[in-house]
Amino acid sequence: MDLIVENGLVFDGLGNPPRKLHVGIQAGKVARLSEGPIERAPNTRVIDATGHWVTPGFIDFHTHYDAEVELAPSLSESVRHGVTTVVVGSCSLSLAVGKPEDLADMFCRVEAIPYDTVRSLLEERKSWDTLGGYMEHLDQLPLGPHVASFLGHSALRAHAMGLHRSLDSTVRPSEDELRRMESLVRDGLDLGYLGLSIMTLKWDKMGGSRDIRSRPLPSTYARWSEYRRLTKLLRERGRVFQGVPNISTKVNVVLFLLESMGLWRKTLKTTVISMMDPRASRGIHRLIGVLSRAANTLLGANFRWQALPEIFDLWADGIDLVVFEEFGAGAAALHLQDAASRAGLLKDPVYRARFRSQWTNRFLPRAFHRDFNQSQILECPDKSVVGKSFAQVAKEQNRDAVDVFLDLIATHGDALRWYTVMANDRLQELESICKHPDILIGFSDAGAHLRNMAHYNFPLRLLRLVREADKRGESFMTVERAVHRLTGEIGEWLGMDAGVLAEGKRADLVIVNPEGLDAKLDAIAEAPMENFGGFVRLVRRNDAAVKSVLISGREAVSDGAVSPALGRERGFGGVLRANA
Repeated sequence: MDLIVENGLVFDGLGNPPRKLHVGIQAGKVARLSEGPIERAPNTRVIDATGHWVTPGFIDFHTHYDAEVELAPSLSESVRHGVTTVVVGSCSLSLAVGKPEDLADMFCRVEAIPYDTVRSLLEERKSWDTLGGYMEHLDQLPLGPHVASFLGHSALRAHAMGLHRSLDSTVRPSEDELRRMESLVRDGLDLGYLGLSIMTLKWDKMGGSRDIRSRPLPSTYARWSEYRRLTKLLRERGRVFQGVPNISTKVNVVLFLLESMGLWRKTLKTTVISMMDPRASRGIHRLIGVLSRAANTLLGANFRWQALPEIFDLWADGIDLVVFEEFGAGAAALHLQDAASRAGLLKDPVYRARFRSQWTNRFLPRAFHRDFNQSQILECPDKSVVGKSFAQVAKEQNRDAVDVFLDLIATHGDALRWYTVMANDRLQELESICKHPDILIGFSDAGAHLRNMAHYNFPLRLLRLVREADKRGESFMTVERAVHRLTGEIGEWLGMDAGVLAEGKRADLVIVNPEGLDAKLDAIAEAPMENFGGFVRLVRRNDAAVKSVLISGREAVSDGAVSPALGRERGFGGVLRANA
């Protein structure tokens, strides 16, 4: 054996009760699982997992690592928490086909990623412009985790129609353009892409500085007849339809549910974001849970919500936060890239009246709670406001909270940093979401919203949630079921070979210290990104929770230390393709 993990409590990723076993690894695969000692060779390395959980590597199936994997292929911010497989191509976005400037314009504003860095890397490195070429390119990278991909509909649509036509609400794709999109999807499925991702939320907007700035993404201009031309191909092949519904109005969720139905046709695997308990619309998670149960049990659907097992919180620098895209006045501010122009707009009385009217209008659809009592100032050159909510500052100054908010941003810009909780802040409701049969645990958005969120360690936070409930005597899920939800359930549903710990399977393992599943999982920190010009992002650091991470039998992380070889040498992760 090359390596033996001894004395751990082994979870298979299928939901079966764990067993105390030794795990023998050879040539990157699990060669033997044994209750008794496994014979060592002179050069066999041994990891003592006494008192630890040994699980399959976790799967993060909703990331935006498309750009980061090019510059820092270790993707160590996820791997350090036990993630050994990631999926890119989410939310209609992909770097597989398209021109560098077009892709940067699509990607960076939506996902809050440094524009200049992404555009320059694409202009320097993008040598491919076919779906197969992209897969081959990924195969040549020294990947940290394994990487699988969806086909991004915005990228395909712009590639087939031309970017400007794809962003014109008066233009419908010609029959030739539709056939070209069909051909791209068909080719992508043949190449092993997991399926197709689309976007219907119009507050995800184009970036860059061209005349198309602030238009919604190309996928949002499609009619459902266009989507159906493409989902027919997914249905035939048993592949996955990933979508972003209009989370402000929530109405078109019904269309995704109907698309998944299979009473008179083959079922379409469909997954959308997200089942949450949001402050803006309490109880909505229970309603949509009933809808998906009805669709899956009565109408032959195969529908899954994506869900995070933790509080959904946000940090913001000034007004640079995607939730402000959901109403016109907020989007108008985000449209302006120049700090002076933006400050001038925020000071304008007419603009302020418009902002206040929309901010306080309870009848406008909303995903953001827009509650200044729930938004705390963390950093500001004016130290007198730090540690207070915007509403508290307004009360002290006997002013309107909207005026206080806009004044602070106009004066201090990105130097004003603040925090709020969007959803999942009620423990009982969060537990009910995590055990709902129609969810997949995921939606970290890893690699995006780099200054706004850090959900990289969500698998560990589910394990803690389950363990703490057990300690209280209020168990809502077994540990083996939690591991299954993070591994084998996702791998099987997506149709890829990942998430199972068994003899003959790839040796992607996590050794978890259950005693390390503590409050440190919630602690937020900042760290510079590798090869991103010193850009600093939010991270989580909980090294005591993970003793070791193995990818293809190689140790990628040991006691919080990332292997220097990760992201620099091949032999860890590879490109995963959908099962035939």
